[in-house]
Amino acid sequence: MYDQTRAQQPADRPSGTVGRRATGPDPLFPPDGRDEIVRRLGHAVNTFADSPREALEEAEDAFDEATAQLVNALAERRRVLRAGWADLDPETQSAELRFALREYRELTGRLLRA
Repeated sequence: MYDQTRAQQPADRPSGTVGRRATGPDPLFPPDGRDEIVRRLGHAVNTFADSPREALEEAEDAFDEATAQLVNALAERRRVLRAGWADLDPETQSAELRFALREYRELTGRLLRA
């Protein structure tokens, strides 16, 4: 299958970031954080019949935790992206700027599709 992102990267730059998984974009949540939220939400669903109010409170807490983790992850991605291009000379570093733009576009697209 044709990978447009990989095809557009300069030959001297490795595809993606160092340590990036070979398939798909990096997850927005750390695996252990995601698993814990899924577990808590599942528990809320399974206990709803016996104690609806407590189940809803647990589901709300899981939602709040997911939201907080997402905000933190996005802030960290933004910090790392900005650090990679903020101090570059635009005239001599266009490949790095292009890479950062692709990263912003990909991440924003994922948010809009969510």
